[in-house]
Amino acid sequence: MQENDHQHGDESEGELASLLLGAGFALASLIILPAIAQRVGIGSSLTIALRGALMRAANRV
Repeated sequence: MQENDHQHGDESEGELASLLLGAGFALASLIILPAIAQRVGIGSSLTIALRGALMRAANRV
C-alpha cells in the first residue's frame, strides 16, 4: 500500500514539474522574449520564430 502511495507521489511531483516548466516557457515566450528582442533590436519575424521554438519546447515537456 505504501508503494502505491509513493508511486502516486512521484507522478504528482512529475506533473507539477512539467506544469511549472511549461508555465516558465509560456512566460518567457510571451513576455520576456519580446522585451529582450525589443531592447536588443531583433526583428519581429525572428522574435516570432523564437517564440514558436519556445512553445514547441514547452509542448515536449
